[in-house]
Amino acid sequence: MAGKLADRLVAAVSPSREHTAIVITATYQPTGGAGRTVQPPTYPVSDNERDPNAKYLMSPRLVDGEQRRTVVIDQAPSQANRVEEALRDAHDDGMLRLPLFELHAHGIRLTSLDFPHRYADAYIRDSLVEGVRFDHSEVGKRLRSATVSDVRPLFEREPCSLLFGAWDSHRKGRWPKFARLYAAEMFGLDPVLGQRMGGKVDPVNLTGRVDDTAKAENGWQFIEEGTKAKGTKLSEIGHGHIRPNPTPGGVTVSQVCRTASISLAGLERLKFGDAPREAAILARAALAALGLAGDRLTFGRPSVWLRSGCDLARVTETIGLERPGGTIDELDVSVEDALGAFHELRDRAASAGVPMQDDTVILQPDAGLASAIKFALTNGAQDS
Repeated sequence: MAGKLADRLVAAVSPSREHTAIVITATYQPTGGAGRTVQPPTYPVSDNERDPNAKYLMSPRLVDGEQRRTVVIDQAPSQANRVEEALRDAHDDGMLRLPLFELHAHGIRLTSLDFPHRYADAYIRDSLVEGVRFDHSEVGKRLRSATVSDVRPLFEREPCSLLFGAWDSHRKGRWPKFARLYAAEMFGLDPVLGQRMGGKVDPVNLTGRVDDTAKAENGWQFIEEGTKAKGTKLSEIGHGHIRPNPTPGGVTVSQVCRTASISLAGLERLKFGDAPREAAILARAALAALGLAGDRLTFGRPSVWLRSGCDLARVTETIGLERPGGTIDELDVSVEDALGAFHELRDRAASAGVPMQDDTVILQPDAGLASAIKFALTNGAQDS
């Protein structure tokens, strides 16, 4: 099956292609059944805003020719990050042969599939390769030589920058911009806003104050209610009651829709210098397979967890090659099929003259970055 999929992807990116994109469409409902509350992402609002639900992004859009009210469930950058996380995990599990940059500092590990700006990220810029600043290292100079007319250095060492997009906005000079080829989003239809109050009940009914919140982890002094000494509410260090306050209440929706696509026209725009025509076609097909594999690794299961309060069960899904006009030639693609097609196509591209590495380049942070990481780890919380 992987070989058949590989051949279809080669045809899809060839000069005589008949399709516009690889498209995945799906619908979801909350786990536990329709009507359960879903928590969308929240975004900053003005200090004067008193409605906690104003933190959601809501707007009308045309759905099947009809204007419907919608709420954002997951935006394109977040969807790409989820796919990158799945690709990283597949690499770590030995399922995927992919080149990586890997930075280690103070007990944490970051890879090129974690860096926000991918190959152009400041984490890479501010790192060393065997004691040499990245931009002056051999691998750094090779990577920095990528241009819009020859993307082989990126295909060779950081192909996800081509697939998910990258732009170097932190270095001086003009650097190429690579638009995302994989794009996805999730939104809810017909949202009804919920209401919720958030607070805390102290199990021992502690009251009073604390002398200094800076001593919360070491030697704070208790101040009884009614005394004249200055202090701060116990809730500031995690004790005592917190009076219920309005918090974002989530939404109920008629359904959650997901659409993802890999642009065949965008792949066509990638140039591979003086590489043979066949090699360039195979390299483009390999990138398409990599995007498809990442999507299946992330969204190919019966349900998906996006955030607390947003656990979604798949209802329907269609994967296929879109023709002009919107008709779909369906594909039956499993994770194994997509990974197999990617490995086959990357090997065929290498044999034809456009190789992709599969090793890991170890990075060490420079002194400034190492200090910043250490401070962040000792003074901030990490997401799980």
